[in-house]
Amino acid sequence: MNDRRRFLAKAGRTMAAAAAVAHAETPNVIAQPRVQWRMSTTWTPALDVTQGAAERLAKVVEEMSDGRFRIEVFPGGQIMAPFECFEATSNGTIEAFMGAAYYWTAREPAVEWFATIPFGLDPQAMAVWYYYGDGLKLWEETYAPFNLVPRLGPGFAPQMGGWFRRKINTIADFKGLKMRMGTGLGGRVISRAGGTTVLTPAAEIYRAFERGVIDAAEWVGPHDDLTLGLQNAARYYYFPGWHEPGTVAEFVFNKKAYDVLPADLKRILDLAASAAQVHGFMDYQAKNVIATERLRTEYKGKVELVQFPAPVLRDLKKMATEVIHAQAESSPMARKVHASFTKFQGRLGPWDSIAQGAYHQFLKA
Repeated sequence: MNDRRRFLAKAGRTMAAAAAVAHAETPNVIAQPRVQWRMSTTWTPALDVTQGAAERLAKVVEEMSDGRFRIEVFPGGQIMAPFECFEATSNGTIEAFMGAAYYWTAREPAVEWFATIPFGLDPQAMAVWYYYGDGLKLWEETYAPFNLVPRLGPGFAPQMGGWFRRKINTIADFKGLKMRMGTGLGGRVISRAGGTTVLTPAAEIYRAFERGVIDAAEWVGPHDDLTLGLQNAARYYYFPGWHEPGTVAEFVFNKKAYDVLPADLKRILDLAASAAQVHGFMDYQAKNVIATERLRTEYKGKVELVQFPAPVLRDLKKMATEVIHAQAESSPMARKVHASFTKFQGRLGPWDSIAQGAYHQFLKA
């Protein structure tokens, strides 16, 4: 009888231990939530760096979450028109989009500063303002009424000044010019100079040249511009990109979808956005080097790289100052963001001049 009792007691302890192990392991297998999102971008599939940044974000999220969190990425035009993604994410039709903040300036004037402004910060400084200044806080405040959560995307700047069918020798040469331009503030500067601007999705720029809708266009820089075939549309390729010196993209999430994520998936998503931001910016720089070499060799005699004359840049900067001031007064949020941005740019300037400015001046000497 004692042996039988000892056997039953031992068997009971073994079963209890096994049950405890099973209970401890089971939540890791079946209790973790699985999340499926859709992200639409404003980019054509041909734009491998920007579209690739969205795909990188999705890949990192899936790998870091061990498959618990998947984001299906669609280029602009596949499940909706490129510029419909803001509204679709805002109302929860999709959970996320990737674009550039200045596309939405008609909704809130303050968004311009979260992409770029004429003669503003460069991409590195934009990231510093975002992470260590007021950039992130103000961006979240600006997008909150739209039920959106923004995160910094890769910088695609410094940009080029654009493709022109005729030379720009003085500010008067902008009179009557029809130009594709992405940034609203840059477009308003062109308007002050006597030209007109249109906002055309990337995939339609070359066709707009062909139809005579535009005389000039800017997109980003050599790599993307060659991908779009703009070297076959106009001869004169101007620099610097005064209108977009520090352009950054954005990853934007539906607030309700973001808020209900478990803490670890939320952290993974934020880290993946940071990773895509860094890799995307470096990817652009590397590919622009190669594309610039192609312009100087393969397209020699067909394309001219031309620097804007200094008097033209001075006139554009004066007009830009007036345009930016007017934009800053167009809404309370714009006034608030402009004040932060301007203060940060003023504080950064002296250090930038001492460090990078002096160094690059020496290398040019």
